[in-house]
Amino acid sequence: MQVGLEEQVAPLQGRIPVFTRSVKGAFRRFKSGVLITAYAVFFLLPWLPWQRADAPDQAVLFDVPGRRFLIFDLTIYPQDVVWLALLLFIAAAILFFATALVGRAFCGYFCFQTLWTDFFIWIEAKIQGERPARVRLYRQPWNREKLIKIGSTHLIWLVASFWTGMSFILYFGYAPDLVARFFAGEAAAAAYITVAVLTLSTYFAAGYMREQICTYVCPYGRFQSVMYDAETLAVHYDARRGEGRLGRASARSGLRTLEERHAKGNGDCIDCKLCVQVCPTGIDIREGLQYKCISCGLCIDACNGIMDSMGFPRGLIRYDSESNLAKTEPAKPHLHWKRLKVIGYGVSIVLMAGYLVYSIAARSSFEGAVTQVRQPLFVVLSNGDIRNRYQIRVTNKLGAPETFSVGIEGLPESVLELGNLREVTVKPGHSAILQASVILDPETAARTHEVVFVITPRSRPAEARSESAGFHYTGNR
Repeated sequence: MQVGLEEQVAPLQGRIPVFTRSVKGAFRRFKSGVLITAYAVFFLLPWLPWQRADAPDQAVLFDVPGRRFLIFDLTIYPQDVVWLALLLFIAAAILFFATALVGRAFCGYFCFQTLWTDFFIWIEAKIQGERPARVRLYRQPWNREKLIKIGSTHLIWLVASFWTGMSFILYFGYAPDLVARFFAGEAAAAAYITVAVLTLSTYFAAGYMREQICTYVCPYGRFQSVMYDAETLAVHYDARRGEGRLGRASARSGLRTLEERHAKGNGDCIDCKLCVQVCPTGIDIREGLQYKCISCGLCIDACNGIMDSMGFPRGLIRYDSESNLAKTEPAKPHLHWKRLKVIGYGVSIVLMAGYLVYSIAARSSFEGAVTQVRQPLFVVLSNGDIRNRYQIRVTNKLGAPETFSVGIEGLPESVLELGNLREVTVKPGHSAILQASVILDPETAARTHEVVFVITPRSRPAEARSESAGFHYTGNR
């Protein structure tokens, strides 16, 4: 059985390793560009400095003890959970939108499993050599060479996995300090547990299981078909062109030019199997669209390279739609976006993204809420005046402490009693509760149905907001 081809007939059978061949081309360059960008963001972002008044100078910090996420100049609190819901909705809509247009392109270029597997394969190739050398090393008995190369590969995989876990926890603390405390044995137990779990999971998922994650673990490949239709672009093999009347044939004597091949009834495919050898999931795209295909386009690069060397037209394997391939004369592939489903996804993305941006831009620097104390609803004082009691809750959503004052609107300030606490200073992300009383004479109380409190931040008086609450008295019913 040829190493690199995976013919799985049962979920529990032994895994046949997939050894991929390196390839050059537009899709490979795009994959490499995405990988480098993603790694730069993930590994370097925790080290990006950002000036803060009340937190470590780190651009992105998930401050769990402080119950806030610090992302550049944006501070997110639990009260902003609606933003998370919007982000999840937008992410799902983008995934469905992309799938309807270009199939599993997300899997092929942007999925974490793809990115880390791609990097681990690159490490393997650098240490063990190109595909033929790796196949030979796999087949040969254990000796000094095999032990050194295999051992070095797994050691570097473990180092890369460890630093993946380490980089993850750096988002939850000040990176330089957390690294020092981690290696000094002074970090929290959760840090060591998280790094250990992520190290092992990354090592096994990207180094050992690889394509089995996509095949057996990830559900996306299984339900992708419900989002495909005849106009969806996916990686396809043009069987009519590649097979001809008599099927594919190697480029031997008498079958080296298109004229010779077409005259004898053979297709353009020279059966070099490079499309199989470069596939990270080990499938043969010539067998048709398969759920294991992650639409990475590497087989397109491999086939185009062979077509160029033979002087044949490119595109024997290409991104195309089933409807276009079914035509007698297929047209140039293009995105079919004028479909109700695609337009619906696009409109949803635009609307939700617009609302998210508006919500972030329009968010006030604080939240205020007034609740009437209802036990009792009112109290008649000895002089006949009527008192209602209230709780005023103020939440500071700024990244620095803020001082708030409370006033009353439409009534004399003398009717509002706050005790000795006329102002309150609130820490970032925290709340303060003030006890307030409104005391009115019986005549005023009889015609007053609600009172309006004005909460004013000292540093941003223009953002003062009014919160109303009912005023109760038997005489005003």
